[in-house]
Amino acid sequence: MRCSPGAPNSFYSLRNEMKSMLKLDAQTTALVLIDLQNGILPYAGGPHSADQVVANAALLAARFRLLGSPVLLVRVGWSDTFAEALKQPVDKPAPAPAGGLPANWWEFPAPLAVSDSDILVTKRQWGAFYGTDLDLQLRRRGIKSVVLGGISTNVGVESTARAAWEHGYELVIAEDVCSAQNAEMHRFAFEHIFPRLARVRDTGEILAALDR
Repeated sequence: MRCSPGAPNSFYSLRNEMKSMLKLDAQTTALVLIDLQNGILPYAGGPHSADQVVANAALLAARFRLLGSPVLLVRVGWSDTFAEALKQPVDKPAPAPAGGLPANWWEFPAPLAVSDSDILVTKRQWGAFYGTDLDLQLRRRGIKSVVLGGISTNVGVESTARAAWEHGYELVIAEDVCSAQNAEMHRFAFEHIFPRLARVRDTGEILAALDR
């Protein structure tokens, strides 16, 4: 991400000051990837492309699997009737695809190299905690720390990050494993929201933290 730092307390300067403090215990850390599915990847408009996000996610997932740490793949979707979708009146409703979801909506991209050991979670709204067994899957495995990434930054990722923080998880958000509809939406979340909920790092820093 190539943006100029804003105020001195922006996440860019804070992250640089705190890099050395991050250490992750593979026994109590899980990777949670939000909506990296073919139906959502086209919404990655910036600052990172969908291909970049998936490539970095694949690096993290491979390391987590190697260490025996849980990898949870969260995807969003509904039946053809959208009976499970939220329907409250809003000013800017998301349009439902005509004729239901595309055939490849649910599929994960090949570079992610989904493993039989990965845990699949299906959600019906932005956040991954409500109405799913995500919290149960994490707690039953003794997970204390969650590394989070996905698309879109300010929708599924942010909603899940807020809930993870409220559930008491220690959260690390992988900046280069996230993207939004545009770079400005992404930047706002990473400068003003995520530093209040989590430690913000990139893929390389997270891999290094797992090795410490």
